[in-house]
This record gives sequence, C-alpha cells and structure tokens, in this order.
Amino acid sequence: MGLILCTGTGLLMGASKADAMWNVMDVLRGLDGGDASASRSEMPPSLRGVIGGNVEAYKKFLNRLGLRKISLQKIIESHAKARGNVHNTLPPRQLWNNIRKTLLAMDKVAHRLGEPVGEVLSVYRSPAYNAKCAGAKSNSYHIRNNAIDVRFNSSPKRVAAMARDLRKAGLFQGGVGRYPGFTHLDTRGSNADW
Repeated sequence: MGLILCTGTGLLMGASKADAMWNVMDVLRGLDGGDASASRSEMPPSLRGVIGGNVEAYKKFLNRLGLRKISLQKIIESHAKARGNVHNTLPPRQLWNNIRKTLLAMDKVAHRLGEPVGEVLSVYRSPAYNAKCAGAKSNSYHIRNNAIDVRFNSSPKRVAAMARDLRKAGLFQGGVGRYPGFTHLDTRGSNADW
C-alpha cells in the first residue's frame, strides 16, 4: 500500500499538461475498493493536503442540503482536479453557503429531467486554479462558489432549456450557459443566458 501511495503521490506531483484534469480521487478509489467518499481519516495526508483538510465537514454541509440527483462524491471530486501543477481545493468555509441555491436549483433541474447529474465538472475554483482554466473570467462565479458546470446524458440544449424554464418559474435568479458537452448554472442574483 505504501508503494501505491508513493506512486500516486509521485504522479500527482509530476502532473504534466496531458494530466491537466488528473483526479486525485482516482487514487482514493484504488485504495478503498471503489468508494471515493472515503473519510478524511482514511485519506492519505499527501492527498488531503491537495484538496484541503475540511472534507468531512464539507460532506456534512452538502448532506444537509438533501440533494436527490447530485452525488456528493461527484461534487467533492470536482475539487480534486488539477491543471498542470495547479491544484484546485475545497472552497473556504466562509463561501460554503454560496453554493446552496445553485446546488438546489441544479438538483431540481435533474429531477425534472428524470436523471441524475452524470458528471460534476466544476463547482468552486480557487483563484489560482481558475486562472489556469481556458476561457474562465477572472471574476468567475466559480471563484465565489455560486456556479456549477455539469454533464447529463441529456443534451446541453435540453438541460439549459429546463434550467431556464425553472428560472422563469421563480426557482432561482442567475445564469444559464450552454456549452458543447456541458451546462453551466449559477445563482448570481440576476438573469443571464449564453
């Protein structure tokens, strides 16, 4: 097991541009038999340092939201990505509540679509990580922990249309963006479409 940890840590520290989206949670899956929701105490210290030490508290916060169609594991995994040698982190505790409305709105979109979120690409982005994301704005709502980018089995066109319908019905105020392969939703407080 020590060899696996050393190898995983070595891969992590030597990440190249080809490994830009290398996911720390992949190592965790290998250590715990496939459950990437391993507790902080089971997480190797080298990996805990990458995504932050508040994993258990953040999981408890997310669990209290009662999400039905978004996996907590997928949310947490989105914070364990890297671009080059810049690693994302969990959001600072003072930003945790900012994501509440966004996650609840996306969960409602998924419920209305009748399918779970397939992949959470991005939620919070640290400023350093955001700066490495192609096309990301320096004042991104991801930095404020108000935004989520997701993939569904349904097309982004269908997902964005459902999000806009729910926004029109008063579920949230925010941005809905449709991209090739994924959909963005944020709760900025004013409506925007792209």
